[in-house]
Amino acid sequence: MVHIWPIGGGKGGSGKSFLASSLGRLLAGLGKKTLLIDLDLGAANLHTLVDVPYPEKCLSDFIRNEITLLENIVLETPVPNLFLISGAQDNLDIANLPYDKKIKTLKAISKLKYEYIFLDLGAGTSFNTLDFFLTSRNGIFITTPEPTSIENVYRLMRAIYFRRIRHYFTATAFRALEEKVRRKFGDNSFNKPECIISVVKKYHSEKYLQLENDFNSFKFKLIINQLRKQDNIALGSQICKIIEKHLGFHVDFSGNIAYDEHVHDAICQRVSFLDRYPHTLAANDLRELSKRISNSAGEQLMLHYL
Repeated sequence: MVHIWPIGGGKGGSGKSFLASSLGRLLAGLGKKTLLIDLDLGAANLHTLVDVPYPEKCLSDFIRNEITLLENIVLETPVPNLFLISGAQDNLDIANLPYDKKIKTLKAISKLKYEYIFLDLGAGTSFNTLDFFLTSRNGIFITTPEPTSIENVYRLMRAIYFRRIRHYFTATAFRALEEKVRRKFGDNSFNKPECIISVVKKYHSEKYLQLENDFNSFKFKLIINQLRKQDNIALGSQICKIIEKHLGFHVDFSGNIAYDEHVHDAICQRVSFLDRYPHTLAANDLRELSKRISNSAGEQLMLHYL
């Protein structure tokens, strides 16, 4: 069974591409056939981190139907068992991916034959990012300890929550739901998940049960990246408790990745951080995280709503 792991962070610079490339290297090193897909549409750079400086094919070739099968744009990397779908040569307008092209891409990803697939997603809360994240029951959120980064990753989680609710309603029914929420709780209440779900529970009990089962089946993980010695090591667990309280779904805190200035050095020199600095605390954190990922239960694809 394929294990698809979208990686999202609300803010640029949180370490999505670094995490994707590191997990890919580690799992490939264990003999797992692993694919990295750069879905940071319009700002792709994953190829640089896996030493594929001049990708010959990219996602745009598939989107524009110049290459009809997604597997035919897969590139080999210098790392055995590690493969890449690059976005390096994508057109600038790919960031505004039309709905039909997005659905085509999502369905094609679900059919790829790899043990692990990591989706390196763009920052922010665009519909493309949200729908790619919801491709799988699994998902990784990554943030740095700064308040701005934490706030943005919370907004991403909240947007995913809203997006999933939206899938259960037609456009007309969703507008009616919005109106009911505002009448009951006030003008700004539709931005509050607890207000929405209480109205769904009262007026759409069957959908409420479906949503409850839906969110209970997610296996979301949170990672704190670039944690310095003076930072609160319990920050990740605290964020997960807040998420469960306000959004009502469980996020598993999977660990911290220590801040290491050698990461910057490795990226600038275009070498693998794990190979160049294997005995650092950050490298050990990444190895522990890869073990947790490989030991996780397999997810079920959830493309039935598309």
